[in-house]
Amino acid sequence: MKRSFLWVLLLIAMCHTFSQNNAETQIKYLSGKGKDSMVLWDFYCSEGMNSGKWSKIGVPSCWELQGFGTYNYGHDLPFEKRGHEYGLYKHTFSVPSAWKNKDIKIVFEGVMTDAEVKINGKLVGDVHQGAFYEFKYSISKYLKYGQENLLEVKVNKTSANESINYAERSADFWIFGGIFRPVYLQAFPKDHIERIAVDAKASGAIKADVFLKSKSAKQVKLYLQDIGGNDIQNLVVSQLEKGKDKWSISSFAKDIKSWNSEHPNLYYLRVDLLDAKGNSLHTISQRIGFRTVELLAGDGIYVNGQRIKFKGVNRHSFHPKSGRTTSKAYSIEQAKMIKDMNMNAVRMSHYPPDVHFLDVCDSLGLFVLNEVCTWHKPKLDTEVGRKIVKETVIRDVNHPSILLWDNGNESGWNTELDDDYAKWDIQQREVLHPWNIFRKTNTLHYFHYHGLANDGPAKDKIFFPTEFLHGLYDGGHGAGLEDYWLRMWNMPTIAGGFLWGFADEAVVRTDKEGILDTDGNHGADGIVGPYGEKEGSYFTIKEVWSPIYIEDRFIRNDFNGMFRIENRYHFTNLNACKMTAKWIKFDGPSGTTDFKVIHESAVELPNLAPEGKGMFTVKKPESWQHADALWLMATDPHGQEIFTWTYPVQSPKQLNKAIIGYDTKGKVTSKIEHDNIYVSSSNMEYVFSNVTGLLEEVKKDGHIIPLNNGPIIFNHKDDIEDITVNTVDALVEIRVIFKRRSKSSDWEKIKEYSSDKIIWTIHPNGVLDLKVEIKNEKRVKSFKGISFSFPENQVAEKKWLGDGPYRVWRNRMKGTQFRVWENEYNNTITGVSPCEYPEFKGFFSSLYWVKVKGKNNNGFTVYCHSPQTYLRMFTPENPEGDERGRVSVDFPEGDISFLKNIVPIGTKFQEPITTGPHGNPENFFGNDDDPLSIELTFEF
Repeated sequence: MKRSFLWVLLLIAMCHTFSQNNAETQIKYLSGKGKDSMVLWDFYCSEGMNSGKWSKIGVPSCWELQGFGTYNYGHDLPFEKRGHEYGLYKHTFSVPSAWKNKDIKIVFEGVMTDAEVKINGKLVGDVHQGAFYEFKYSISKYLKYGQENLLEVKVNKTSANESINYAERSADFWIFGGIFRPVYLQAFPKDHIERIAVDAKASGAIKADVFLKSKSAKQVKLYLQDIGGNDIQNLVVSQLEKGKDKWSISSFAKDIKSWNSEHPNLYYLRVDLLDAKGNSLHTISQRIGFRTVELLAGDGIYVNGQRIKFKGVNRHSFHPKSGRTTSKAYSIEQAKMIKDMNMNAVRMSHYPPDVHFLDVCDSLGLFVLNEVCTWHKPKLDTEVGRKIVKETVIRDVNHPSILLWDNGNESGWNTELDDDYAKWDIQQREVLHPWNIFRKTNTLHYFHYHGLANDGPAKDKIFFPTEFLHGLYDGGHGAGLEDYWLRMWNMPTIAGGFLWGFADEAVVRTDKEGILDTDGNHGADGIVGPYGEKEGSYFTIKEVWSPIYIEDRFIRNDFNGMFRIENRYHFTNLNACKMTAKWIKFDGPSGTTDFKVIHESAVELPNLAPEGKGMFTVKKPESWQHADALWLMATDPHGQEIFTWTYPVQSPKQLNKAIIGYDTKGKVTSKIEHDNIYVSSSNMEYVFSNVTGLLEEVKKDGHIIPLNNGPIIFNHKDDIEDITVNTVDALVEIRVIFKRRSKSSDWEKIKEYSSDKIIWTIHPNGVLDLKVEIKNEKRVKSFKGISFSFPENQVAEKKWLGDGPYRVWRNRMKGTQFRVWENEYNNTITGVSPCEYPEFKGFFSSLYWVKVKGKNNNGFTVYCHSPQTYLRMFTPENPEGDERGRVSVDFPEGDISFLKNIVPIGTKFQEPITTGPHGNPENFFGNDDDPLSIELTFEF
C-alpha cells in the first residue's frame, strides 16, 4: 500500500514536470554560444585562404579568424571589387520525437551577410540580408522527428542588395564573413505566445502587447516577479477574444524600484497563456526595468524625471581573435571597464550588439543608444531597411537600458524609416540622426571647443554629440576632455556625449603569422587596447567623469582640512558613498616598500542630493605635516572605487632633504686642463666643459655612466660671460654665468634681464648638485627647462616619485596619482601593436625623484627640488598615418629633461589649440622679474 502510494506521488510529480516543461519554450543550440564555446560544422570557402575544399569550422565565428577567405577593412576597396566570396555550411542535428506537435523555429542571431537556409534539402524561407540582425524561420514541416536532419546554409560575404553593402561593407571597420552569432532551435507549444513587448514606467504603470498563436487560449495572466523569479504581485487577468493575435494589456505595479544607470533594479514579467479550464498552455518570463524616458525640447533628456548628462563611449562588438564573435563573459568584462571609467552610457556603433551585451547593460546599469547599421551615403533602401528596423526593435524592445534609437550613422539615414521604429516600439522611444540636427536634438560630431558656444541657429536643440574627441593613437579621449566637460556639464541644453571609441580594433591576421592589424590608422582609436590594455586616457576619463567632483587644491602648511565637493550623480545621494583618507609616507629610491600609511580615517561625506554642492573635512592627525602625501579614496554604494585623489604634503625640497646622503667624509679635488674641468671625489670622476659648462663625462669606480651633454637650456642663445671653479667648505663649485640681455619694455624704458646661471656643486662623497636659473617671461610659447643626453639603448627601467604611472600632455593632466611608480623600458607607440602600458617615454608631472636603472651601467638617481617640474623621458616615436601631425608631438632636444611646461596633443580631426584652453601652446608664467629655477641632485 505504501509503495503504491509512492508510485502515485511519483506519477503526479512526473506529470506536473511534463506539464511545466511542455508549457515553456524549449531551446536547443546547434552552435556554441560564443567565441569560447564553438561547435564544429562542415565548411567550404569559395575564395582566399583554405578555399575550394570541405573542412571544419567552429560556429559561431568569423571565417577569416578561423583561417578561411580574405580579410577586408571596410572602406579599403569598393565592395564590387572584392570578388564574390561565399561560404557553405553543413550541420546534422536531431530533434526529439516529442517535438512533433510543437511549433519549431530556427534562430540565427547574426550572419554576415546574405544567408540562404535549407533543412533536409528544402529552402525554408527568403534569403536574409543584413549582417547584424536576428532572423528566424518556422521549420516544423521540414524536420524529421527522432532522426538526423541536415542544415545547410550558404553565406554570401557580399550582399545582393547594393545598399546593404554600402551600409555594412564599405564602412570604417573590419568586415567579415560567416555565421558569427549563435544558432539555435526554439520549440513552442502549438498554442503559444510568440513574443511580448513591454512598456514599464517609473510610476509602476505597465503596458504589454502580447502576440499570440493560439486557437485554444482563453486567458492571459501577468505576474510581477523579483529578479530571483519569485512571484511578488499578480498584475492582471485578461479574457481573450477569438481571432486576435495581439493582445494589449495595462496594469500597475506597486512599490517597485525604478531602473536607472546607478541603481539598475530589474524584475521579471511572467505571462501565462491559459485554456478554458485554466490549464497553462504556454509560459514566458521577460526581464524588465521600470523607467521613464523623455526628450523635452529645448531642455534635455530625462530619465525618471531627472535630466541626464551622458558620459558615454562608442563601442564595436569586436575581439581581436574572433572578430565580431564575442561572448557573455566578454560583454561583462567590457561593460565593467566602461562603468569603471565612471561612464553611464554606451552607443552601439554602428549596429545592434549581441543580445547578451544589452542584457549586461540592463543588469550593470548603462544607458544605451541602439543603432541600425548605415554608413554615410547612399542610404539604406526602404524595402530592406523596413525589415531591418523591425528586426532590431522586435529583438531589443524590452531592454530598459535602451533609451533611444539611432536611424543609421553620419548621413546614412533613410528618413522614410524614421517613423518605422514607432510601429514596433511600444515605448515609443525617440529617434536620432547621429551627426545631424533632427527633431529635438543636435548630434554634431567632432566639433571644435568653440562649438560649445552653441550660439548657432540650432541653439534651442538638445546638444547631444554622439561622437566627439576622436581617440586616434594617444590623442583625443582624455586630451581636451577636462575643458570640454567643464562647459558641457554647466550648459543646460547639452546632454553630454560619446567619445570615439572604446577599444583599438586590431584583428589577428591568420594570413600574416598572427600579427595584430589596425589597418593603419583606421582602427587605432581606443581608450583601451585590443585586449583591454588601459591607455592613459582611461584614467583621465575616470577622474574627469567621476560622479564625485572635488575642486583642485594644494596642501600647504596652513591646510585647514576642507575640500569643496559636488555630487554629480543623477540618482544617488552623496552620503551613500564612502571615502577614506590616508596620510602616506614614501620610501626612497632604494626602498622596497614604496609607501606606508601613517594615519587612516573615514571621511564623513555631506548629505548632498544629486547635483548638490558642499564641503567635507579631512581629520588632520598631529603628525600630518610630516606626511609626504594625502590620499582620498572614494567608493560607490556597490563598493567599487570611484577614484583616488592624491595630494603632496611635503615640497620636493623638504621630502628630498631627508633621503639624500651628503656625507662630508672624503675629499673633492678639481683641475683644469685645456678645455676641460676634472673633478674627483670618493669613487666618482666628473668631466665638465670649460667652454660651455656642460657635464661631459661621468665615471663611477672607473666605469662610464653615459649621462652627459647637459644641462642644455632650451631655446637659449646667450653667450657665456664667465666660468669659475672654486673650492668652498670642502666642496667644489663650478659657476657658469651668461651675459645679460635686455629687451624694450616700452619706448621709454629699457628693462634688463637677470643673467642665466648654471651652478654645479660636487660634494666629497660624489653627490652632484645642480642649480640652473633661467630668465623668466610672462608669456611662454617654447619649452622652459633643461636637458641631458643619455643613450636610450642603455636604459633598463625607471622608478620615480611623482604623478603616474601614465605620461601626461598639457591638455591631459587628470587621472594620475602621486606615489612611487616603476616600469621597465618599452618603446610603445600608443595604439600600434604590440603595446606595453604604461608607456615608458614621454612627459611625467610633479617629479620629486627618479632612479634610472641602466643596462651595462650603474644608472643614476636624480632628485628634483623644484616644485611643479616635469620629467621628460626620451622621445616617443610618432605613429604612421598621422599626415597632419595632429597626434604627433614635437619634443625638445636631448633625452632626459626637466621642464616647467609641456605641450598638448591633438586628435585625428583637430589641432591641439581647437580642443580648449589647455590645448593652447602658450603658457602664462606671470613674472619676468624672478628667474625660473631648477634645482637637482644627482647620485650615481
